[in-house]
Amino acid sequence: MAPHNPSPAARRYPLPSAGSRALDPGDPEAFTRPRELDVLVPTRNRPAELAATLAGLAAQDAGFGLAVSDQSDGDPAWAHPAVAGLVRVLRHAGHPVLLGQHLPRRGLAEHRGHLLARSRARYVLFLDDDIWLEPGAVARMLTAIRELGCGFVGNAPHGLSYAGEHRPHQEATFALWDGPVRPEVLEVRGPEWGRHTVHNAANLLHLTDRLGLRPGEWRAYKIAWVGACVLYDRAKLLAVGGYDFWSRVPAVHAGEDVVVQLRVQAAYGGAGIVPSGAYHLESPTTVPDRDVQCFDLVPVAVDAAATGTG
Repeated sequence: MAPHNPSPAARRYPLPSAGSRALDPGDPEAFTRPRELDVLVPTRNRPAELAATLAGLAAQDAGFGLAVSDQSDGDPAWAHPAVAGLVRVLRHAGHPVLLGQHLPRRGLAEHRGHLLARSRARYVLFLDDDIWLEPGAVARMLTAIRELGCGFVGNAPHGLSYAGEHRPHQEATFALWDGPVRPEVLEVRGPEWGRHTVHNAANLLHLTDRLGLRPGEWRAYKIAWVGACVLYDRAKLLAVGGYDFWSRVPAVHAGEDVVVQLRVQAAYGGAGIVPSGAYHLESPTTVPDRDVQCFDLVPVAVDAAATGTG
């Protein structure tokens, strides 16, 4: 019997990869249609991590729009077949997706402000490009912010490489909210500043395990700030100015989220939520220079009259 040979057509016309086909970036005007939730993802030089982030979003059972803003040094992340494939999965599931390149880079605060301006949703979830969300995480955060009525809630990400490392001295500041979440005025490096240590390593994972929550239960706890996965009431974020301070800080900076969260907390309150469904991919940071912190350069106090809380 003669050996089987692939047909000439099969050799001549291989199946195209996802990245070889044009990807529609989406219509910015159409994206501003009213929705309950938009997920806003700034990214730079992280196609593999962004693919994992989008895979987590694709597994959520909540409705949302997604805006991805890229500031990569070369091609945007969605030129990678894995990212392009996940964008198509999200669109197929009914999620509007807006893709954009935002250059030149003017700093983290300006980039977040640009993304915020793309949305008209009731709530906006700022999600870093190296965070995987477990199924149900977005729905739980939405439930929490609706019930609490505060300005934001956050899922601090777990670093699972530290799961076997216990740091009781860093967990000591953990405190649940007893009753409703209330506005708090926190001073930069003031008495409550040490709360941030509960978000180091896998501390929050250990604390949550000890709470013994039943399936579907969640709790709100007091914070200094939360990084990487924060759900805001968009109107309340805008009422304290959003990221409009970006032009007052150097382009190379960090701590932009601390400024807005301290402002929102003072006016409307904010909380961390356990269990957190956020997991850090633990890739090297794309922000190695953190010498300039925004909260050292711009005031964190807000005008109570402007927010309607005076």
